[in-house]
Amino acid sequence: MIVSQSWDLPARKAKAEYRELLHKIEEKDLREWVRSLSVPRNFTAQPQANHATAKWIATQLKSWGYDVTFQGRYYNVVALPPVIGSPLVLTGAHFDSVANTPGADDNASAVAAMLGVAKAFAGQRIADQIGFVSFNCEEDGLLGSTDFVDNVLVRAQISVACAHILEMVGYASSLANSQAVPPGLPIRVRTTGDFLGVLGNRDSEHPLQEILTTARTYLPEFPAIGLRVTLGMEQYFPVLQRSDHAPFWRRRLPAVMWTDTSEFRNNNYHSPNDLPETLDYKFLCNITRLLAVTIARQCDEIRHEKIRRN
Repeated sequence: MIVSQSWDLPARKAKAEYRELLHKIEEKDLREWVRSLSVPRNFTAQPQANHATAKWIATQLKSWGYDVTFQGRYYNVVALPPVIGSPLVLTGAHFDSVANTPGADDNASAVAAMLGVAKAFAGQRIADQIGFVSFNCEEDGLLGSTDFVDNVLVRAQISVACAHILEMVGYASSLANSQAVPPGLPIRVRTTGDFLGVLGNRDSEHPLQEILTTARTYLPEFPAIGLRVTLGMEQYFPVLQRSDHAPFWRRRLPAVMWTDTSEFRNNNYHSPNDLPETLDYKFLCNITRLLAVTIARQCDEIRHEKIRRN
């Protein structure tokens, strides 16, 4: 396993068009969306709220011009281009919560970040290269994301450039010793829980490095740490496969997980105290901005490669 830190990397020359994209992400939007989403919405325990949440997410995406469908028995909210002509850059975030918990960090923060990126890209020329999926039943064994990967991507042979899976991205702490490492995981990271964690494997080495370099270039004061799992070692560490990136990894599709590291930082994890007021919205905004620029860069890279080959 290899740990990389954004602040150790050389910055690239920043492009004005990407800097402009940063300003399209607004903290007030993220705060409002987290507040709207933070109700108990478990698939089994709160089915009405779960269904209403899916419809609410779909309404937001439709309002920005995306084609939205409800996919599969778990009611995943899916917005894909009508015609897919190049490898897709996907953003995914589960919308269900643990039973009887409001789930502000887990996972309203992630859905808000996904919506922030979708709003920023609405109507832009790269809209035909990107897709958004809000999975259901993550808390019930990754059922929604498994269904999507197997029955949409694999069955239709849709090429995926990268899936950015967001899992709890709203909690940060500047206190000393606020960050822990999962027991048994042979890594060391900074002990202050103020950084974004990005997890990749052998199939997502390039996207992981790009995220860290993009952070260094466009948000140099925002710390991001990447963990690259080598040689298929994720199979020996179940803690590395607890979110919706795992079904992508099982199918050897490139996917990275963006996270605030959940219970290894946030003591409100899976509890009634996981409330909107416990989150750090500047932190969430920085992650959303970084995601938007990363996606823009990836889409440009795909387009330039397509031109080069033709």
